[in-house]
Amino acid sequence: MATKQTKKVSPNDVLENPEVLAQRIGSGEAFLKKNSKILGGVLAAAVILIGGILFFQINNQNQNEKAQAEMFQAVYFYEQDSIDFALNGDGINKGFLTIVEDYPRTDAANLAHFYIGSIYLSQKDFQNALTHLEDFSSDDYLVQSKAYSLIGDANLELGNIDEAISNYTKAARTNENKYTTPKYLAKLAVAQEESGKVEDAIATYTEIEEKYYESFEYAAARKHKARLEGLAAK
Repeated sequence: MATKQTKKVSPNDVLENPEVLAQRIGSGEAFLKKNSKILGGVLAAAVILIGGILFFQINNQNQNEKAQAEMFQAVYFYEQDSIDFALNGDGINKGFLTIVEDYPRTDAANLAHFYIGSIYLSQKDFQNALTHLEDFSSDDYLVQSKAYSLIGDANLELGNIDEAISNYTKAARTNENKYTTPKYLAKLAVAQEESGKVEDAIATYTEIEEKYYESFEYAAARKHKARLEGLAAK
C-alpha cells in the first residue's frame, strides 16, 4: 500500500496561496487568544523593566550632577590643604564623606573615595585609606595608576608586603611613561627588597637604569642596585 506523502509548504507557497495564508493567520490568532494572558504578562514585565532601567539611568545622572555641584567646595578645600573641611564640610558645604553617603553609585562618589583615601593616607590612617582607595576606579590611566600606588603605600605600611608589590606593579605597568613609571618602579623595588626578593629588586632597579636614565629616580636606582648586588654576592 502506497504511503501518502505530505507536501512541504515553502515560504513562497504561503505568500502566493490565499488558503494557506488564511490557515496560517488563523493558527496565529488562535495562539494569541489562547495565550493572551501570558503574552500580556510578558509584555507588561518588559515595559516595567525598560521603564525601571530608564528611570535609574536618568535619576543617577541627576544625582551625579547634583553631587558634583555640591562636591566643588570640598575639592577646593582639598587643594588648599584644608583637610578637615574637605572631609567633613564646613557646616555649609558638604565634605567628601557626606558626598559618598548621600550619593552612592555616582561618579562623584567614586571620585570622592579617591580624595578620602589620599587624605586618610596622609593622616596615617592606613586601613581607612585602603578601604576608600579600593572603592575607587577610573578609566583615566594616570589617575588609576596613582590609585594603585597609594593602595600599595597603605598596604606597605600595614605590613601587607605581597599586596603592596602587586599594586606597585599595577601602577608601574598601567600606561607606562617616563614621568610616573620610574617612581612606581622605585616603590616596587623597595617593597621587593623588604619582602626578601633581592633579585627581583635588582631587576626592577635595572629597568629604571636602562629605560629611565633621564628620570629623577635614576641615580638612586643605580646606587641601590649596586648595594643589593654587593649583598647578593656575599
